[in-house]
Amino acid sequence: MRGAVLGLLLLGSASSAEPYHLIPGRVPLDWQGPDGNTVVLDAPKGLIVVDTGRSPMHAQAILDYARQRGRPVAAIVNSHWHLDHTTGNADIRAAYPKAEVYASTAIEGALVGFLGKGRAQADKMLADPKTPEGAKAQMLRGRDRIDHPDKLRPTRPVVKPGRMTIAGRPLDVHLAKFAATEGDVWLYDPKTRTAIVGDLVVGILPFMDTACAEGWSKALDEVAALPFTTLIPGHGDPMTRADFLTWQKAYNAFVDCGHSSADKKQCVNGWARDAAKFIDAEHAGYARAAAEYYLDTRLRSSPEEQQKYCKPLTAS
Repeated sequence: MRGAVLGLLLLGSASSAEPYHLIPGRVPLDWQGPDGNTVVLDAPKGLIVVDTGRSPMHAQAILDYARQRGRPVAAIVNSHWHLDHTTGNADIRAAYPKAEVYASTAIEGALVGFLGKGRAQADKMLADPKTPEGAKAQMLRGRDRIDHPDKLRPTRPVVKPGRMTIAGRPLDVHLAKFAATEGDVWLYDPKTRTAIVGDLVVGILPFMDTACAEGWSKALDEVAALPFTTLIPGHGDPMTRADFLTWQKAYNAFVDCGHSSADKKQCVNGWARDAAKFIDAEHAGYARAAAEYYLDTRLRSSPEEQQKYCKPLTAS
């Protein structure tokens, strides 16, 4: 009897009754960059960490959870290469060097394109005495990752969708090409009917800095085709299927308005109205300003610029 009780205690320490553990990200309104959501899944060989955030505090929260559970991080899955989802990879792998990294190969184009140009801009800001010290520390952390790209690269590249066994746990791994980025990896667990989709869904506003709007819409259709009951976005609270369908409708309406001759204010108002459920009061002004920015820079830019991220990134 005593042995049976001990066995149950040990089993409880190695697994979680919850289908996932969420370490929420954040979108600060000051100079601090965002942290994406982190989702932790249990697997036979340890923990699977989906996205690792940007800040040292976020990475530490992941490590604290692993130590609390008494389980190693066996695998990292990066939904995409944006630094608010990948910077913590190095922190996690320093503690758990055997952890494999599953991600698309889109980081290669980003290093010579978006990230390379971003590093040059960061250098200018680092040289500016007006840049806050905290911002400089964050930029230096990001620059370290760009200068040492193996801290961002996958050890297990995801080049096509399909059922994969990660750390001993079978998961449906999807790859959306030319959507929020050149290659967005997202997961579906049929057993718990949970979809983990990274920045294919961002509650307050789709982050369109490296987006191909049409490819993104197609990716959302692929998500909608699955019978999930819970969806974890890249930023924001978990969603029901009804929540997701509301967000998807708001996304498509925003893109359609952006590609039309409608007044810009009409498009911004439309997003604020259609996605109101996902926009908290603190971020209401941010969401409107960002929507206007993406109208100018992505949806109503030149035809060449609109298609820039609908093909592999290059240094040009």
